[in-house]
Order: sequence, then structure tokens, then C-alpha cells
Amino acid sequence: MGSEDSIKHPLVFAYYVTGHGFGHATRVVEVARHLILAGHDVHVVTGAPDYVFTTEIQFPRLFIRKVLLDCGAIQADALTVDRLASLEKYSETAVVPRDSILAKEVEWLKSIKADLVVSDVVPIACRAAADAGIRSVCVANFSWDTIYAEYITVAEYHMHSIVRQIAEDYSHCEFLIRLPGYCPMPAFRDSIDVPLVVRRLHKSREEVRKELGIGEDVKVVILNFGGQPSGWILREEYLPPGWLCLVCGSSESQNLPPNFVKLAKDSYTPDLIAASDCMLGKIGYGTVSEALAYKVPFVFVRRDYFNEEPFLRNMLEFYQGGVEMIRRDLLTGHWSPYLERAVSLKPCYELGTNGGEVAAHILMDTASGKNYTSDKLSGARRLRDAIILGYELQRVPGKDLCIPEWYTNAENELGLRTGSPTAEMSDDSFAMPSYPEDFEILHGELLGLPDTANFLKSLSELEVVFDYGKNPEKRQMRERKAAANLFNWEEDIFVARAPGRLDVMGGIADYSGSLVLQMPIREACHVALQKIDPTKQRLWKHAQARQSSKGPEQKAVLQIVSYGSELSNRGPTFDMDLSDFMDGEQPLSYEKARNYFDRDPSQRWAAYVAGTILVLMKELGIRFEDSISVLVSSAVPEGKGVSSSAAVEVATMSAIAAAHGLNISPRELALLCQMVENRIVGAPCGVMDQMTSACGEANKLLAMVCQPAEVLGLVDIPNHIRFWGIDSGIRHSVGGGDYGSVRIGAFMGRKIVKSMASEKLSYSLSTNGMIADELEEDAVELLETEASLDYLCNLSPHRYEALYTKQLPEAMLGETFLEKYADHNDPVTVIDKKRNYGVKAAARHPIYENFRVQAFKALLTSASSDDQLSALGELMYQCHYSYSACGLGSDGTDRLVQLVQEMQHSKISRSAERTLYGAKITGGGSGGTVCVIGKNCLRSSQQILEIQQRYKAATGYLPILFEGSSPGAGKFGHLKIRRRLQSKQD
Repeated sequence: MGSEDSIKHPLVFAYYVTGHGFGHATRVVEVARHLILAGHDVHVVTGAPDYVFTTEIQFPRLFIRKVLLDCGAIQADALTVDRLASLEKYSETAVVPRDSILAKEVEWLKSIKADLVVSDVVPIACRAAADAGIRSVCVANFSWDTIYAEYITVAEYHMHSIVRQIAEDYSHCEFLIRLPGYCPMPAFRDSIDVPLVVRRLHKSREEVRKELGIGEDVKVVILNFGGQPSGWILREEYLPPGWLCLVCGSSESQNLPPNFVKLAKDSYTPDLIAASDCMLGKIGYGTVSEALAYKVPFVFVRRDYFNEEPFLRNMLEFYQGGVEMIRRDLLTGHWSPYLERAVSLKPCYELGTNGGEVAAHILMDTASGKNYTSDKLSGARRLRDAIILGYELQRVPGKDLCIPEWYTNAENELGLRTGSPTAEMSDDSFAMPSYPEDFEILHGELLGLPDTANFLKSLSELEVVFDYGKNPEKRQMRERKAAANLFNWEEDIFVARAPGRLDVMGGIADYSGSLVLQMPIREACHVALQKIDPTKQRLWKHAQARQSSKGPEQKAVLQIVSYGSELSNRGPTFDMDLSDFMDGEQPLSYEKARNYFDRDPSQRWAAYVAGTILVLMKELGIRFEDSISVLVSSAVPEGKGVSSSAAVEVATMSAIAAAHGLNISPRELALLCQMVENRIVGAPCGVMDQMTSACGEANKLLAMVCQPAEVLGLVDIPNHIRFWGIDSGIRHSVGGGDYGSVRIGAFMGRKIVKSMASEKLSYSLSTNGMIADELEEDAVELLETEASLDYLCNLSPHRYEALYTKQLPEAMLGETFLEKYADHNDPVTVIDKKRNYGVKAAARHPIYENFRVQAFKALLTSASSDDQLSALGELMYQCHYSYSACGLGSDGTDRLVQLVQEMQHSKISRSAERTLYGAKITGGGSGGTVCVIGKNCLRSSQQILEIQQRYKAATGYLPILFEGSSPGAGKFGHLKIRRRLQSKQD
């Protein structure tokens, strides 16, 4: 393929291969093969076995150097990524020895006189090339900054620097050769798209089958996992009658049934895939590209926490080549309905598969001196915000200029708000739509809520039949197809609604007993639920197969469909037998329930929904004999710090209570929902989220003292004041490491304060129990109260400063604390002995925050003035910087607060009437949303929009704006609806 001139002057390529699996190595083989065919030298730097390269390239111009410079993603098993272990291993592999790696690689690159460094996608290789004065190019469909950006949500703050360092390394790369199925990769300034890189076939389907002794009448599935789940035993009954399974990666000791065939370790997989009728495995670039190229349907099982997957999955399904299998069915052998569905597909990928050849041409041109780059800014100019652009862009379509059609399908198909900045809601869009006449409302009212009317309209359209072949956008709508078979339309359906919340003041002080002020937002979650006799329930095919395997008797089944799953890389459906919630004659323990949902990360979301059933069983003694079908449609975007999880829990439990005639007060319901999150999901949140979602009212702040949940009442938001939420784009999670460690630090602080108060009290009392002369009786009572302190917020700031702050440690090792104090007395967190926890800042925050919230509440009712707004804004600023002192700040939220300050103190604002006055990070911190206070006027709204655009200009991310309010679940009540028979006949 190369020119005669290129052979006379051979080029030297240093090709670095990431340590993440064999998939990268196999595609490197195809690019390297074309480079070598053109007469050039290729030095491959890899940790993969030699045979991966030498079986395809038998030329002396291939040089293999065995070095591992990154670790990829560490997997707990074949389907589960260990996020923390991945970060720790990367730190050990590439961060700690960074200086020595760079020195060694620079020396080596100079020694081989490399003309070009190619990376797939080893970050440090790009920096080494720059230090050696050599151009570099990456070839990839994802980059490690976008993968690791999600992992740091569960790590300590110091781990964030890993993502920034990786992105900075990539910024030294000249451009990216971008493969189909790509993730957004913000660190690269330029990209060139090429076709699929696919390994060539050596043998025909007929030749492979003849060698294996398989007739054309036999259906063949190839099990291609690159390592199987540990302890997995394959059984004959897993396959439909007459089928055969070819097993890749089987251990030597594994005994297989007669309809399973063990393949040799070095078998050439592309030939075997092309000879099969379908493939069963996990999604990766190699498996997807070869399935598409050879038109082999792919039955895939999700592995969570690997952000490459949703984009490859979208591409696979767009070309009608994918069937998703839930992990439980994989492990228990309910394969038949999925395999039979797969062989009915007609994959339709017709685009190029010569990406290896195209990429090789580009690399040769570049090494010869051609310049492909434009004058775009270097990625290094945007690196401070790599975390923003890393995680969130993978969940939001439309953020890349060259997005193929299959890439843009993650929007909620019903047109409802799902957290995408492309789905902004204006005041005009919130006008009341026409009421869907397909349903008769037997109970409840719409309360003028247009989102509820839209939700009913979406229900009425579920039975519409689409031609998925002619409508590519609908081809992706597995959620809707599943929902269409969810309900029996002749039975009653119950609808509940619960909003998210904007944390105006209080935030993380809730678990320390603070007063909090929370506003229910306009965005809400709707749940449609049907209680139905098991014999009348419409089951999905795999659920039918599971039921049939247990006998002829119909058992109660829970089926859930969740819209918007693609935005979070989670499975859109979940089903289980309700008997799974029983352990003998008693409901399952919370610990066992958590383990039940943890088995499959892609379906862990179902704990928020199904967990409400178990909590009702355990806490209220309810027994569920009927089947339950649930449709969840939430416009509360996830990971923004506006309580998407609380909205789901409250809406679900409200619908269950309505369907089963349970009389649960909004306050009690909120406390039960908190138990779902604490005990089953395992997130250590306070109760303010659920309480606001359940008890809040539109355009009012819910005032609550979290001891544990005393609602003081509703505070009217004065007409001249308005609150906004601005999303930073950085994912927030109350299950994350930072939130949990700060909470533990606060509880440690309380325990230490109580201990100090006890010591002071004992020292101050005389041996006969009399009060010492220098100590007043009131002081003794104060010390007695503080020695038995139930909530940290009951300690006043002046007492804290006078007696305790100087003696509180800045930080303490978990092991040291446990040795001295035994326990921190927080039922929902566990101290890690090896972890160092910040104590002083974590304890100080709620003490002062409680005071700030009390002052804020009082100021809201004072006379309207600029001083009033200035004081309210200052309290919010103080709260924000207190969060930062705890380690719960982030670049994105800090930037937004800074933009509000710049707008507030600009020359224009000083010369005219000010409109914006303050801002703070919300909820659990470490990302999420910033709350802004300002005047309720047009100019303030214009300034908020200007901040939104400035943030986008600085980071590339357009923030979502949260404006307006709506009623809580208690105020909404529930709807009881039934489809009109005449409408159905029409």
C-alpha cells in the first residue's frame, strides 16, 4: 500500500498500547500491520502477550517492547469495574513513578530515532513524546480522563488530580484519530474520524464450521467475555435445544457440558465470530466493531462504571445488532429468550471497515511532516475543567460538532426534561398542554401542572405501534417498547408526582440537626403504578421464561421501566419475583437487600424504586400478594445535587401507598423513603431531601429542624426575591467518598466534643459533688448538656469557639479515633481505619451553618431593602466557603460562585441597581448545582443567562438552569386513572 518513496526512507513509529485488556492490542495490530506493509518500522510498547501481534504480523520490522505504563480499569470480576482500585492502581503504575517513566521513555524514543509516537491511549506517552521533541498522535474511541472522571466521584479529593494530569498529558498530542463509537474527549484539540478498525478474516464461515464439525443447521453462539465471572458453572440447559456454544477464555480446569465447546487460548476470534449466528459477551470496541463488520447479532451484558460502553451500545443498537441481557439472567442461565431474539435481528451496518488502513495513511503523512491540525486552542487551555467535560458530556448529546446519528439518541423520547442542557424549559414551555382524553381521572386533580398532563399524554401514546425499521430514532426506544407491555389497560393505574429540591440553606448540616431551608423545584418525577393479579399481568419474555422454570403457578412479579436510562448508563428495565423479598417467613434484612441490588451495577438504580416495597414490608408490616408494574419518568436530572433520588423514592412510595390504600402522612412517608436510601441503597443522606419532596409547597421554602425531622412550617419567598439553580456539570453523589468522609468527620467531632465536655465537667466538680467556687451553676448545666450532645447543631458558635475549637484536631486517622473513642455513633456510615478524616472543618461547618440558616430565615421576613438582600447573599457566600473548607468544593461550583460575584460587583452593577447578591454550592457538594439569590426582575434573569454563557465559554459545558417551583407529593396527592374503552377501540 505504501509508495516507493516511503520504502526507500522507512519511518520509525513508537506505538504505545494501554494495559486495558486485549481489545486495544488487537486494533493496534491492524494499524501496525499496514504501517509495516508500507515498509516502516513499528516498535510496539505493550503489556499484552506477544502472540496477539506475532500471529498477524510476521515481519522483521515489528519490535515488541514489554512495558506497562498504565493499568486501565481494574475489574473486581468479568463484569464489575472497581473504581477505587482502578485509581489506586493507576497512581501506583503511572503517577508515583512518573518522573522515572518520563526520563526512561524520552531516552528510549531518542535511541530508536522515532519519527512519530502513536498512543492507544497511554497518556504519559504523549508527554514523553513532547519532552523528546517528537510529534504524537492518539488513535482511540475513548480517553482515560473521560473514564476516570466518573471514578473520582467515589474517591477522596486528592485523587481528582489524576484526571487533570491525564488530560494535560493528552493535550501534548497533536491530534486524535477518532474511531466510531467514540466518547467525547475534551483534552484533544483536533480529531480526524476514520472507519471501523477491524481485524481481517482468514477463513470463511464454511471453513470454520467444517473444521469444528458444525453443520449449517446448528445455531452457534460464541461466548466472548475475555474472562468469565468467577465461580460460574455453565450448564447444558442454558442453551435452546439444538444450539452450540463456543467458549472463549475458558480455564483449563473448567468442565463444560456437551453443547459447549472450549476454544484454544490463541484461537483467532474474528473467524469464529463471523462463523457464529450470534455473540454473547460484554461490550468493548473489539467485540462491537467485529459484530457490526460481520453482521453478527450481539447479546450483551452491561458492565457499569466504564463510560465507553453507552456510546458503543448506542451504535450497536442503531444498526440493529444488539440485544441486552440482564446480568441475573446471564448467571442463572435464562439465555433462550435473548438468543432467539438475537437471531431474528438483521444487522444493517454498511459503512467502512478499513479504518486500520486509513489510520496508517494518516500516521505516515504526519510522520513525513504533513500538518493535519487547525488553529484551535490547545486542550491545555481547558484542562482545569476536564472533570466537567469528562463525566457529564458522556451523558449529554449534542456537545460535539461531528456527532453521527447514532450518537444523539440519549434524550428522553417523550420530550420531557431529563437533565440535558438541550432540553431547557422556558416559562412559555410550561404553559398547560391539552388534557389527554384517553384517560378518565377517577381520583385527584392535575393542579394545573403541565408536566403531569404531558406524562398522561405519554401514557396514552404507549400503545402506538412504530415501524422501527423506517424510523431510526424509534429504533432505539427500548424503554418505550418495554413500557408499552407494562400495564393492563383495562385496570386502574395510580400516578404520583414528587419534585426535586433546591438546597437554599442548610445542606450537609442536616445530618447534624440543623435548621434547613429547601425549595421544591419545577422538575419532578412521575410514577405510574398498577397493582394487578399475577394471572393478568403482562410479563416480558425473559420474566415469562423465569416464571415457567419455577412451575405453572403464576407468582407476583415486580416489573419496572425507567425512562432516561441512557443518560446514566443503566439498564432501562428491572424485574424480580416479589417472593425474593422474603427470607423464609420474614422480610429480607436490609443488608441482604443491599447485596441483592449490588449484584448488578447496571440495575442498582432499581433499589430506589423496589426498595420502597421492602421498607413498607419491614416497617409497616405490609404484605404484597399482587404483582406490581411501575413506570418511572423523572425530569429531575441525576448527579446535579437537586435530589433526583429522593424524588424517585417519594413518588414511588406515594404511588404504592395510593394503590394499596395505605394512609401514610407526608412526613412519615419521607422518613420511610430516607430508610430506603440509607439502608438499602447505602447512601448516607440526611432527611431534608425526602422531606422537601414530600412536604414542600410551590414558591415556598420548607423550614425544618433535622432532629430528626421537625417541620417548622413554610416560609413564603418574598415577591422581590428569586432563587435560581445553576448546574456545574460536575456529577455529585451522596454515595461519594468526599460526602461520606465529611459526614464521618462531623460525627467524630461531636464525639470528641462530648468527651471534652465530660472531662471538663468531671474536673470542675469537687470530690464531694459540690460545685467549685469558680464555676457557676448554669455553666455546669451547659457542660452537662454538651456532654450528652445529641446533635452537633445544638452547640452554639460562641460555646464552640470558647471551649472546643482549639482542642479539636484538624484531622484524625480512623484507627486512632476508634482506639480512643470506640465509635462515632452514626448508624449509616462506617469508619475506615486506614483513612484520615478531616475533623475540625467538618464539625465547625454545621455549628455555624445552623446559625447562618436561622439568620437567613429571620432576614427573609424583614423589610425589603438592598441591605436585606446583601445580608442574605453574604450568608450564602459564607456557607459556600465553609463547604470548601470541608473539602466539598469543586472547580466548577467555585467558578460559578466567582461569576456571580463578578456580576454582582461589576462596574455596570455598581452604576445601576444591583440584581444578584449571593451564591453557594448545594446539597452534598463536590459538584452539582449552585444556588443563586437575586431580585425577582428581568435584569437578574438576563444576568443569570449571561453567567450561563460565560461558564460555557470557559468550560465548554452549557449549564442547566433551575427556575421555578412546584408542589410536593403530599400537596399533589395522587391520580387514579383508567383508559377509556372507546378510545382504545378507536
